Amino acid sequence: MKIQLGLKENWQQFSLLVLVNMLVGGMVGLERTVVPLVGTEEFKIGSDIVIFSFIIAFGIVKAFTNLVSGVLADLYTRKRVLVAGWLVGLPVPFLLAWGPSWNWIVGANVLLGISQGLAWSMTVNMKIDLVGPQRRGLAMGLNEAAGYGAVGLTALLTGYLASIYGLRPQPFYIGIVYTLTGLLLSIWVIKDTRAYTMLESLKGPGNGNAVPSKKPGLLSVFKEVSIGNKDLFAISQAGLINNLNDGMSWGVFPILFMSAGVGLEGVGWIKAVYPMVWGVGQIVTGPLADKIGRKPLIVWGMIVQAIGHLVIGIGQLPALISGLSGSVLLGIGTAMVYPALLAAVGDSSAPEWRASALGVYRFWRDIGYAVGALMAGVVAAWLGIIWAVHFAGLMTLGSGVLVWVMMKESRAVRN
Repeated sequence: MKIQLGLKENWQQFSLLVLVNMLVGGMVGLERTVVPLVGTEEFKIGSDIVIFSFIIAFGIVKAFTNLVSGVLADLYTRKRVLVAGWLVGLPVPFLLAWGPSWNWIVGANVLLGISQGLAWSMTVNMKIDLVGPQRRGLAMGLNEAAGYGAVGLTALLTGYLASIYGLRPQPFYIGIVYTLTGLLLSIWVIKDTRAYTMLESLKGPGNGNAVPSKKPGLLSVFKEVSIGNKDLFAISQAGLINNLNDGMSWGVFPILFMSAGVGLEGVGWIKAVYPMVWGVGQIVTGPLADKIGRKPLIVWGMIVQAIGHLVIGIGQLPALISGLSGSVLLGIGTAMVYPALLAAVGDSSAPEWRASALGVYRFWRDIGYAVGALMAGVVAAWLGIIWAVHFAGLMTLGSGVLVWVMMKESRAVRN
C-alpha cells in the first residue's frame, strides 16, 4: 500500500491518535482537583513541599522519559513505545484510589510520569509523521487540544464526584476505564508511522530552519536543542516556563482557593477551565501558527499568561471569579504557545533526528512541572502561597521577552 504525507490522506489514523491522546490526557486530569486535597485532608500533611512532591516526582520522571522516548521509538517503533506507555500506566488509578499512604501516591506519579512520557510523546511524533511539514501547527493543535481538553473535563468530573462521594476511591474509577481503553486501541487499531518519517526525509528539507543530515547521537541532539541552537534554546526555555505555570497551579490552586472559601465543586471548575480553554483553543491556534508563524503566538501567549497570574494574584475580585478569570487567561495564553512551540521544534530539526529533538524539548518543558511545584513550595513556605503566583507571573513575562529577542521565525515557506 502506497503511503502519502498529509492530514487528508491519513485522517482515519490521525483521528484514532486524537482519541488515544484524549485518554492519555484524561489520566493527568484524574489528579488535578483531588490529589492535593487527599494530601491535606486525608493524610493531614502540613508541608507545601511534601504536598507538591507528587508533582515533582511526576515532572522529573516524565521529563527523563521524554528524553529517551525518541531513541526508543527509533529502536522499537512508535507503536511499541505507545503500548509500553499504557502498560506502565495500568496500576496508576488503583494506587490513587486505594494507596494506604502518601508514598503510594508519589509512587503512582512515578509510574504516571513514565506512562505519559512514552504515550504522549508517541502521539505527538506519530501525528507529525503523518501530516508532513506544512501542517505541523494544525497537527499539534489537534493533538494538544484532545489531550488537554480531556485533562480539563476529567478534572471537572473528579471534582464533581468528590463533592458527592468523597475524595477516594470513586473519582479514580474513570482512570481504570481510560487505561484499559487506551491500551486496547493502541494494540489493535493504531499503526506504526515510522515509514512516513522515511518518506519525508527522501522528499528533501521543506522544514523551515532544519538542515537534513545523518542521524546524530542523543548527546549531540541534547546539546543542539539545549544550548547549541539559539532558536531551540529559546523554544525550550519557553516550554519549561509554560509548564512551570501548570506545575505551580496544579498544586497551589486547590489549596489557595479552598482556603479562600471556594467549595470543592468551585475548585473543580477553576482547575477544569484552565486545561479546557487550553485544549479547545489549540484547535484555532494550531492552524494559526501555520498561517502567521510560530514566534508571534509564543511571545504573546507568554504575555497573556502573565496577565492571568496578575488577575489571580492581585486579589481584588471574589476568589471564585478571580480564579475562573485568571484560569481562562492562563488557558488562552497556553493555547497560543503550546502547538507553536512543538511545531517550531519540528521546523528546526531534520526528519532524521526530529523524534530525539522533540524528546529533548519535552524533557526541558516537562521539567517545568517539577520546577514549578518546587518553586511554589519554597516560596509558599517563605512568603505565603499567593507569592508563588506572583513569582510565576514574573518568570513568564521574562520568558516571553527572551523569545522575542532570541528566536527567529521557523515556519516553513509554502510554494
